Amino acid sequence: MKTLSIHVAALLVLVLCQSAVVFGQGSTQSQGSFDFNADGVVFQSADSNTRVLMRFRMQNWATYTTRTQAEADDLDLSAGSMDLVTRRLRLRFGGSLYDPRLTFNLQLSFSRSDMDWSDTQFPNIIRDAMVFWNFSRNLQVGFGQTKLPGNRQRVISSADLEIPDRSIVNGAFNLDRDFGFQGFWRPIDGSVIVNLRGAVSSGDGRNQAAIPGGGLAYTGRMEVLPFGAFKNGGDYFEGDLMREATPKVSIGISYQHNENQTKTRGTLGRALFAQRTANVIYADALLKYQGFSFYTEYAQRSSDNPITYRDTTKKDYAAVFVGTGYMAQATYIFPSMWNLGVRYAVVDAGSQLAGLAEYTKQTNISGTIGYYINRHRIKANLELGTNRFVLYNKANAQESNLYGRFNVEFGI
Repeated sequence: MKTLSIHVAALLVLVLCQSAVVFGQGSTQSQGSFDFNADGVVFQSADSNTRVLMRFRMQNWATYTTRTQAEADDLDLSAGSMDLVTRRLRLRFGGSLYDPRLTFNLQLSFSRSDMDWSDTQFPNIIRDAMVFWNFSRNLQVGFGQTKLPGNRQRVISSADLEIPDRSIVNGAFNLDRDFGFQGFWRPIDGSVIVNLRGAVSSGDGRNQAAIPGGGLAYTGRMEVLPFGAFKNGGDYFEGDLMREATPKVSIGISYQHNENQTKTRGTLGRALFAQRTANVIYADALLKYQGFSFYTEYAQRSSDNPITYRDTTKKDYAAVFVGTGYMAQATYIFPSMWNLGVRYAVVDAGSQLAGLAEYTKQTNISGTIGYYINRHRIKANLELGTNRFVLYNKANAQESNLYGRFNVEFGI
């Protein structure tokens, strides 16, 4: 951990020094600027061609989960687990360098749960490291590591959620971050908008070591906004903070073909004992109107031969998680900036996993109440919910637990 701290500190110093050098170079010719505003901390050269934006955020939460028990048993509120943790701690840089059309996105993470520690066993600090060339407002290409164009709730920043964390559907099927090429094109713009996004990437997740053999992931997404644009990009943050004066709708569909993936959930999860090919499809829809927001999504992952074994004894296995999931959530933000929300989500494992521990059906039902101090930048909320499990391998026996979670988001 001492070595990790030294490396993290060195990386931060390097990034900050680079920002200072850029700012200083602008001031040798003519005075650049330094500002702190609603966007964050901004360094900008006098000609505005170089602009570096710095932001940070932290998410602290306390979660109490009761012991999982058979649903037929008497109610038991004794502790099954407690999670008192800094869930996310991130430092982010973005902006343009040299030419306003040449932009970048850099994001680093520092909390244990944010570094995929349980799966990778090493500190996976780099989340985003992406360079973009913007041909126009409606056409962009990029190279590097960032989120794939998957389901809307995954592409939305975790800082912009209305319920403290994403749904169990996202946890089981999300496409997450990967390294490769990405493109964005808006061929139709106006009273009706169509967005097209695509990516060709490694298919094995962020900061992946070299993998023998071939196999890439091909991801595409199409969005249709039949009533025009949301205010301030509201289709990519949760809750109707802008209180849309007229109904706004966005419908999206994503598809990924991942050849020879090496992890149980594509870019995330445990390592497989052999490579497998899988397909994921996502469909989602969003409605916002006068403080009310409704969001729903459906997901499916399939693979011809999802189970892999360490050896011929078949005692140790790792399997691609195949199955389906769906989720719906509705929220309302009052003019006072208090909000209420409810969510219903189901993840149902595919029959190919019969006999494995993963062969279950999970249902999550939760509700939240929260308050926006400075929109999504500073907020607090409380979530109460239940998880219910159907154990297919045990004659469909049912279990459940309850949980409560207090969450605070703080950042610039």
